[in-house]
Amino acid sequence: MKKIGFIGLGIMGKPMSKNLIKAGYQLIVSDFNKEAVKELEQLGAEVESTPKAIAEKADIVITMLPNSPNVKAVALGENGLIEGTRDGLIYIDMSSIAPAASQEVYRALIEKGVEMLDAPVSGGEPKAIDGTISVMVGGKKEVFEEVKEVLAAMAGSVVHVGEIGAGNVTKLANQVIVALNIAAVSEAFVLAQKAGVNPEAVYQAIRGGLAGSTVLDAKAPMMLDRNFDPGFRINLHIKDLTNAMETSHEFGAPAPLTAAVLEMMYALKVDGHEFEDHSSLLKYYEKLANVEISR
Repeated sequence: MKKIGFIGLGIMGKPMSKNLIKAGYQLIVSDFNKEAVKELEQLGAEVESTPKAIAEKADIVITMLPNSPNVKAVALGENGLIEGTRDGLIYIDMSSIAPAASQEVYRALIEKGVEMLDAPVSGGEPKAIDGTISVMVGGKKEVFEEVKEVLAAMAGSVVHVGEIGAGNVTKLANQVIVALNIAAVSEAFVLAQKAGVNPEAVYQAIRGGLAGSTVLDAKAPMMLDRNFDPGFRINLHIKDLTNAMETSHEFGAPAPLTAAVLEMMYALKVDGHEFEDHSSLLKYYEKLANVEISR
């Protein structure tokens, strides 16, 4: 089996890398979080300190990083992947970044004989843990087919969506839909509370109808329990929606609802909620209505 380098052992990256080990792949890992690195090392992973060193040893390198600058630094910076590349190496960036950044990194690496896929994911920490995330992949179809089995070891769904950058365009579309859904659920629950109807009863009544959704079933219980521990943090969703707005402006696709929810999330950040789960959008509406929902 191919030797895989994995850089980025955060909320999503750590369980994803664990699932690769469970599937029998030999991993080489790296992260600033030494506790996470040690945990993977105890499971049998090899450890390296730089992306360059990982690229020199691995057949495939996967990154799961916070944003575009992080990916550029790991791929193209000092001691980056580009300094340890060789013909035949495949780089899979599973971070959620700007599509233009994916294309920039690809152009630099392809000159060194390195193929690249952008393959962001959706599903949050629970699905990363149980190996059922959705992966949306951009890049050459033949490269996708070569590594599809590796991606499937971490995922419940792996879909090729187009050329390089298409994966991140798809992820931006996903994040827009998720954000707007959470805002809609928040608005509806606050309406119910103010009108004297139990939000939990509303949830149970509507979840089987047209308003039912994966987002509703994932986030409504968190809101009702007032559990805002991060599965996906507000500050990361701000990053995604900012990338969505920049991309929409680049291609002339107005996004007024996305802009509105982005401003809501910025308001939550100012109020100190940026590291909470994005279901804390509820708090924005509660503040407007001077109410707190309860079961």
